[in-house]
Amino acid sequence: MAQPKEMRALTRRALAHFCAGSTDQAPTTMSNPVAAYADPARYAREIDRIFRQLPLALALSLELPAPASYRAMYVLETPVLLVRGADGRVRAFLNVCRHRGARLCAPGSGNARIITCPYHAWSYNDRGALISRYGAEAFGDVNQETLGLTELACEERAGLVWVCLSPGRTFNLDTWLGTFAEELATLALGEWVIFEQRELPGPGWKVTLDGYLEAYHHNSLHGRTVGKHTVGNLLVLDTFGPHQRLTFGRRSLGELIETPESDWDTGKHIRLIHNGFPNLSISGILGDHCLVSQVFPGPTPETTITRQTVLVHQPPSTPEARTASELFSAMVLQAVRDEDYPVGFAIQEGLKSGANSAFIYGRNEPAVQNYHQTIARLMNESTDITCIAAADELSAH
Repeated sequence: MAQPKEMRALTRRALAHFCAGSTDQAPTTMSNPVAAYADPARYAREIDRIFRQLPLALALSLELPAPASYRAMYVLETPVLLVRGADGRVRAFLNVCRHRGARLCAPGSGNARIITCPYHAWSYNDRGALISRYGAEAFGDVNQETLGLTELACEERAGLVWVCLSPGRTFNLDTWLGTFAEELATLALGEWVIFEQRELPGPGWKVTLDGYLEAYHHNSLHGRTVGKHTVGNLLVLDTFGPHQRLTFGRRSLGELIETPESDWDTGKHIRLIHNGFPNLSISGILGDHCLVSQVFPGPTPETTITRQTVLVHQPPSTPEARTASELFSAMVLQAVRDEDYPVGFAIQEGLKSGANSAFIYGRNEPAVQNYHQTIARLMNESTDITCIAAADELSAH
């Protein structure tokens, strides 16, 4: 989490809103045409420029715990293979054999010092080099040095593995993350333990992400889950270029009104959400539990897959601890799968009705506004998308 001094400052800001019945606000409301959510041609352009050219957080470092561990996945229909080498570095490749294009590893995790194609047994080392071919003499001469796996730009930072899906394209992660890297580092993601992972089908990319970026709906939609713990329509927002940190007030916040600041236990009274543009949300919600959500657009504007990872500070060692972790996991699953996403699917259907030509984002939804403004800037052909973060570092209070 943020450092104690900063946590106190965030708590102070949240408490001021709690007492005033207010929230951080954008200067004005904002309108966005419904075509931004539904137009297939626009969707294809945005996916290509944003999701295929920018670094995406594809995995937690925890998912590749030791040399020879790997994780295979499909991201935007791209087969990706992440491998931690003997040198400790994580590398990313297209999960495709260079002989005849067979898939090398089935989706999921495993351990293999050598990756061997199941079709004709061509084998690759942990750096993607082709090291052997079954029946090489009968096959004929080839230059093995030119037939290594197709590598994708990849860097590991703040407990996350960042990858660009376009072969040959590079990125500067320091530039892209800016000071948001320091924010992510405070979460110490490498010190957590994976308790549970699952994938959830969801509505379209923007419909889905909008719900991760505001507390306006917490009271009305999440009264039985996260809404029992957070103050609806109270948001403290800080932006880091395209990335954002949302601070929600917990319902216990009022206990601090008569409590000296020196006695504040800030972690009990606010909830921090770190949103890495364009599709990462990390939520430290209740004490020893954390939820990491990665939202991946589907083949059409109407579909997404959300990978939910529930983290715990340490493996549950008692029945009570396991019950607490199971309850947390069930709560966040219910909030997203059974509350957020049904509304999102209905919104997606409503886009076709013609009821709205545009959506309105309120002043009390500044993070939603920032998100869509960032998309608009990135889609401007004159914008250098590799430099937007460092050049745009702002704080919104």
